[in-house]
Amino acid sequence: QRYGKEIAFCGAIDTHRVLPHGTPEEVRQEVRRVIHHLGPGGGYMVGAVHTIMDDVPAENILAMVDAVDEFGWYPLEL
Repeated sequence: QRYGKEIAFCGAIDTHRVLPHGTPEEVRQEVRRVIHHLGPGGGYMVGAVHTIMDDVPAENILAMVDAVDEFGWYPLEL
């Protein structure tokens, strides 16, 4: 709120718990939650917090990509 549209965010998708250990639906909800909090007004680039490790199930990576495609369009309708 302090900086309004003067700041951008990148990342924020949980790579410690949700991506490696969650279900595809939990990944989907995590993406939706993060877009809901960081996306309004623009300036958010969806991505993982850190590098996606090789033990992350492929279906969770695909769930993240699909959720970005579903929820990541402006204007946001969450």
